[in-house]
Amino acid sequence: MKEDKAQQAYELGFKYEKEYGGCAQATLAAIFDVLEVEAEDAFKSATGLAGGIGVFGDGTCGALIGGVMAISYFFGRSRENFRDPEQKRFITYRLAREFYFSFKEKLGAARCHDIQKSLLGKTFDLLNPKDWEEFLNLGGHTEKCPMVVGSAAKLAVELILKKMKEEEVKK
Repeated sequence: MKEDKAQQAYELGFKYEKEYGGCAQATLAAIFDVLEVEAEDAFKSATGLAGGIGVFGDGTCGALIGGVMAISYFFGRSRENFRDPEQKRFITYRLAREFYFSFKEKLGAARCHDIQKSLLGKTFDLLNPKDWEEFLNLGGHTEKCPMVVGSAAKLAVELILKKMKEEEVKK
């Protein structure tokens, strides 16, 4: 069951990135769809986190950020529990770190430009029309970034389901 959901997340993430773009949102949408979550505010909040923030590429990969957002959605502290006496934030920090290292192991980097260079041979400013055209011609939007998004969604779902199962066992 866990593998089915994780694979579904991969396939949806790949599809969403290919069809709509916006790696953070595509990752978040895939995870939320597979885990049956409706969180429009979280989805909308991920808009500017594509392509290393603002599609500039010089920051953390948006797919990685989307995965951390999903993990935080499930395990993080709420605003009404800002003081966090249970220290949920530290549980979430550990999960985010575990996800980060899994992502980095799978893709070789966490920074958008580093992933672009590895997969496409160079880096891009995706708001620059010439860079955008070259990025598209190299398969950036049809196979490379969709694979990154699918991988992030799959890794995040695996981690979320594992943690949920651990919490169930504790009860």
